Amino acid sequence: MDLGSTDIRDVCDDTADGAGTAERAAGLGVRALDTEAVHAGRDDLARQGLHAVPIDLSTTYPSYDSRGEAARIDAFATDGAQPDGPPVYGRLGNPTVARFETALARLEGTQSAVAFASGMAALSAVLLVRNSMGLRHVVAVRPLYGCSDHLLTAGLLGSEVTWVDPAGIQDALRPDTGLVLVESPANPTLAELDLRAIAHACGSVPLLADNTFATPVLQRPAEQGARLVLHSATKYLGGHGDVMAGVVACDEEFAGRLRQIRFATGGVLHPLAGYLLLRGLSTLPVRVRAASANAAELARRLADDPRVARVHYPRIGGAMIAFEVHGDPHEMIAAVRLVTPAVSLGSVDTLIQHPASISHRVVDAEDRRGSGVSDRLLRLSVGLEDVDDLWRDLDGALGATVGSGSLPARNADVSTSV
Repeated sequence: MDLGSTDIRDVCDDTADGAGTAERAAGLGVRALDTEAVHAGRDDLARQGLHAVPIDLSTTYPSYDSRGEAARIDAFATDGAQPDGPPVYGRLGNPTVARFETALARLEGTQSAVAFASGMAALSAVLLVRNSMGLRHVVAVRPLYGCSDHLLTAGLLGSEVTWVDPAGIQDALRPDTGLVLVESPANPTLAELDLRAIAHACGSVPLLADNTFATPVLQRPAEQGARLVLHSATKYLGGHGDVMAGVVACDEEFAGRLRQIRFATGGVLHPLAGYLLLRGLSTLPVRVRAASANAAELARRLADDPRVARVHYPRIGGAMIAFEVHGDPHEMIAAVRLVTPAVSLGSVDTLIQHPASISHRVVDAEDRRGSGVSDRLLRLSVGLEDVDDLWRDLDGALGATVGSGSLPARNADVSTSV
């Protein structure tokens, strides 16, 4: 749903200047976001005589106090709290993964965070928590990531979903509604939502906001009323295309339930992945700002190109662009040379994909198009390369989309949403 618009040049100028960074940092208390990204989860290292984060690969841990261990397991079974004392078993928790969870919670401004083997495992755990309480109904706003959409629509975990526009959320709530689920900016159209207004409409029902595209560098949904903040940590949090993970930032009560689900289902994050994610967080603000500056410039150039029908770029900025071409999008995918044609996003290199063919293929075609995912839409995850090199590649690939056909005599329409 298109809720507003602005001039692309205003958005790009704000993004390139890093507008709002100081205001966001001020909300972190005594330490700014950039400092937290480097130090959170690592505060104890110097006292231990360490500089690099240790990787604990143990799956089990010795204990000569079996009574005490039994008591700690009983306590975990009651409320899912982290067991005091030494670790017990890798499925209950891991010290390296716990460091990443601590750091991400600090960045998102929540009490806790719980990491999983993938973003879909994280979302599944949230649904299972609510289902276990008899709250199987979900209210959701499209578009969502295609697999999230499919998980809800197919009822694979026993959930029932009602799809609404943001204005219809309050009316769609039922006594058995356990969750309201949104993405902002959304995958892949980059539509933005007023999270504070949506959280108000949710009442006592938890709002889960997928913050994968924005990251806590650009947006902290918990400050706007979301109880749950979801990340596919595979993307910007890891940032290098070499780790798969998911994480939910939330209050400690909900975190305890998520840990119990993680223990029961086994959707644990490998310690090496936890290490890579913690390392990725240390450069997250720098990467997001640099990639966002590239994206803002590319969005400007795409908007001025007559071969492009429409550019979607969010007010909040960021490193993602969606654009629709007048010609054949598949020809553009085939023609890039520097840009990598691949699924996923958030890496240091630039990726392009055709959502209708890949990431959103599992969504019914009518529902897909109805949520703005047209057959000519391309999604670009902008990386850290030189922006002129990126443009040369995109410019050449755009030429392949039109062939010998005539070009429209106007620039692209540009849309953003708030």
